Amino acid sequence: MKKHLFSLALLVSLVACIQFAYAQSLEQTKEKAEKGDAAAQCSLGVIYGKGEGVKQDWDQAKAWFEKAAAQGDHKAQRNLGVMYHRGMGVKRDYAQAKSWFEKAAAQGNAAAQFNLGYLYSQGEGVKQDWAQAKAWFEKAAAQGDAKAQVTLGFMYAEGQGVKKDLAQAKAWLEKAAKQGQAEAKEMLQKLEKTK
Repeated sequence: MKKHLFSLALLVSLVACIQFAYAQSLEQTKEKAEKGDAAAQCSLGVIYGKGEGVKQDWDQAKAWFEKAAAQGDHKAQRNLGVMYHRGMGVKRDYAQAKSWFEKAAAQGNAAAQFNLGYLYSQGEGVKQDWAQAKAWFEKAAAQGDAKAQVTLGFMYAEGQGVKKDLAQAKAWLEKAAKQGQAEAKEMLQKLEKTK
C-alpha cells in the first residue's frame, strides 16, 4: 500500500512539474513572440490553434501566424495556407490557401510544396493540372516528404496524370516505405502481387 501511495505521489508531483515547465515555456514563448521573434510567433500560433495549455482560439492562431508570415516565416505561411484550405477558424478560401502555400513553397517548405501539388491534382482553387501537381510533388518528394513520395508512387502505379510506370511507382513507394509509410508498404505489396 505504501509503495502504491508513494508511486501515486510521485506521479502527481511529476505531472505538477510538467505543468509548471509547460506554463513557463508558454510564457517564454509569448514573451519572445511579443518582442517580434518569428519562430516564437509561429509556435504561439500552433499553441492557440491546437489549444495546448490555452483555450483553443483560431483568431489568436491566425494573428500570430500572420505576424510570423509577414517576417517571411515559411512554417507560418504554410500554416495559414492550411487554415484557409480547410476552413479552420476562417472561411475556406482556396485562393488564399494557394497564395500562402506558394510563399512557403518558394522558400523550400516541402509540406507547402505537397499542398500545392494536392491543390493542382484536385483542382481546388485552380484548374486541375497534373503536370503542375507532379512538379510540386516531385519537389516535396526530393526533400524526403513521404506523403509526396506515396502520391507519386500512386500516380505512376495508376497512370494518373502521368504515363503508367511500375518501376517509377516502386521506386517512389520504396522511398516512402523506408520512412515507415504504411500506405506505401501496402501499395508495394499490391504491386508485387500484380507481377
